[in-house]
Amino acid sequence: MQNKRIFASFLFVLISFVCVAQAPPPPPALPPPPPGLPIDGGLLYGMAFALFYGVKKLLLKRNN
Repeated sequence: MQNKRIFASFLFVLISFVCVAQAPPPPPALPPPPPGLPIDGGLLYGMAFALFYGVKKLLLKRNN
């Protein structure tokens, strides 16, 4: 009977160490960073403004 108690106690302690040794799951991976700035209407407005500004400069240069 004494050997069974010692064996049961030994198994209990061994299982306790195994349970404590379990590492928590790693945190979920972060989503990838967003891509750079989108090329949308701002680019078109900038090109239109540059074209307008260039034409205006050419017309002012011809008049002088």
